[in-house]
Amino acid sequence: MTFAAQIQQGIPDVLPKKKEYEVAINHAPKRKDILTSSEKKLALTNALRYFDKKHHATLLPEFAEELANYGRIYMYRFRPEYEMKARAISEYPGKSTQAKAIMLMIQNNLDYAVAQHPHELITYGGNGAVFQNWAQYLLTMKYLSEMTDKQTLTMYSGHPMGLFPSHKNAPRVVVTNGMVIPNYSKPDDLEKMNALGVSQYGQMTAGSYMYIGPQGIVHGTTITVLNAFRKINKTPAGNLFVTSGLGGMSGAQPKAGTIAGCITVCAEVNPKITQIRLDQGWIDEKITDLDVLVARVKSAKLSKEVVSLAYLGNVVDVWEKFDKVGIHVDLGSDQTSLHNPWAGGYYPADLSFEAANTMMAENPALFKEKVQETLKRHANAINKHTARGTYFFDYGNAFLLEASRAGADVMADNKVDFKYSSYVQDIMGPMCFDYGFGPFRWVCASGDPADLVKTDAIACRVLEKIKQQSPPEIQQQMADNIQWIQGAQKNNLVVGSQARILYADAEGRIKIAKAFNKAIKRGEIGNVILGRDHHDVSGTDSPYRETSNIYDGSKFTADMAIQNVIGDSFRGATWVSVHNGGGVGWGEVINGGFGMLIDGSKSASKRLESMLFWDVTNGISRRSWARNEAAVFAINRAMKSEENLKVTLPNIVDDALINTII
Repeated sequence: MTFAAQIQQGIPDVLPKKKEYEVAINHAPKRKDILTSSEKKLALTNALRYFDKKHHATLLPEFAEELANYGRIYMYRFRPEYEMKARAISEYPGKSTQAKAIMLMIQNNLDYAVAQHPHELITYGGNGAVFQNWAQYLLTMKYLSEMTDKQTLTMYSGHPMGLFPSHKNAPRVVVTNGMVIPNYSKPDDLEKMNALGVSQYGQMTAGSYMYIGPQGIVHGTTITVLNAFRKINKTPAGNLFVTSGLGGMSGAQPKAGTIAGCITVCAEVNPKITQIRLDQGWIDEKITDLDVLVARVKSAKLSKEVVSLAYLGNVVDVWEKFDKVGIHVDLGSDQTSLHNPWAGGYYPADLSFEAANTMMAENPALFKEKVQETLKRHANAINKHTARGTYFFDYGNAFLLEASRAGADVMADNKVDFKYSSYVQDIMGPMCFDYGFGPFRWVCASGDPADLVKTDAIACRVLEKIKQQSPPEIQQQMADNIQWIQGAQKNNLVVGSQARILYADAEGRIKIAKAFNKAIKRGEIGNVILGRDHHDVSGTDSPYRETSNIYDGSKFTADMAIQNVIGDSFRGATWVSVHNGGGVGWGEVINGGFGMLIDGSKSASKRLESMLFWDVTNGISRRSWARNEAAVFAINRAMKSEENLKVTLPNIVDDALINTII
């Protein structure tokens, strides 16, 4: 059966052979046993509704075994035989080019080189899922192969609810993930609903089909590291960045450190993923002994070597060892998946990886206790280093949040704020998001590397031209991104689809996209899929990350993200998504995102201009109303460029006047 025929088949009428569990694959850890006996029956009933009644007797014991062994029903039997990767858009069957683009993006998220736990349909972050099970994947791809441009597919937490009549200017797909009632948004609520097969954690770009591998986080981390060194008035050369986590967020941190030009030490407890990142070239060396690590860092410091070192072990041991031997750490952070602290996102010290996984599943209460003990040690070690001049920043992974909940010494004197700022508060918020700069992405739908080279050149030309007329306030941002795109090819950042990311404001995004559209019309390149990380100016309401530099009391509201996705949907997006969770955890954030196919048409040109302008200025206006100075500057600039934009501006109140009353 051809690839196209397999896609069109959907859930097969004849059961495929049961598949062996592949031990070489990096699998998700076993989830805790959280369902009651009656709930387990319900989970099995829910799973079997995807299949003809004639198969129920065969599948029931198999699904019961999966639930018992893994805490989830993944339906491994139905995992496709074909290679999971982003193909050229022309290889996908269907009546709608937009639908074919979405199929391409879905498969990219599940590519073995991209996905963290590919057989469990988890792209990154430990629990960022594209689907809950393989039946959902098969049915979704079938729907996409059948749909026309007068239909819209609705996705309920990985489940394809169906194709509904709409119109050609409507989104082809609308995605929701984890949209649960607020009072039922605790971590254990997710565990239960996910085990029942009725909800999932879509992360940011996993469950919305917009992940482009580690490149996105590499870019954001590179900008962060460069500006962190600027904050402490040091150059990266010969200086040390210590962090952790190679699995949940790929090998982005060491790669970013190398591009920035510093020494990076990144700890990781999972031997499989550490070896994968070494084989992929995202780290330079793997070290398993702390004394060897100390000697290697000292040598790199002396020679001002640019090198990335992965330590296979717990990062707490690294921080404590470097404190003991007096190695100065210039920058410190953490990028373990602490939004998911009890199910594999963070591992306790003084336990082997295998022992920790066993405890996680069999004694979750003790595992939680061990994690919290480690968080206290972790924070204590960091505090010792910062007392000697280390600049530590929270990378928005919920490290400080979970450390505070564990009782660690991470609170400021006022007992309300954290003693360390998040990178958004200190760097990305005031320097990028407030000015409208965020992670603009594109994917060359042809799959041809030559197209990516051409789009890089187009983007660079556009940015160079914009920079000539840019105000002083954004010259640094423009320069950093031109430098990034110029070095994009040499840094070998592509994993999976032929994709690129750079930080751009509304002007940059629109002009780059229009230039792409013209090149497509001229036949110079194939179609292009536009998107962004939800980690952006406007797409995410997250009080401990994206909106942590909102100080008017509104950082716990989510109007911006919801307005964003609704606005994108009627301004021309190909698909839109809204999620509970992403980056900092279930119940902690709301994300809105989009994807858009451009094909060289006049219609695409109109859609991209309308939607991209809204997608950015929505966030700038909210940040401006919060009295963020850079955002006030940016929204005034936007209103001068677009006569139909009229935004309510804040009047600035004299603090001295307020202080006369209270």
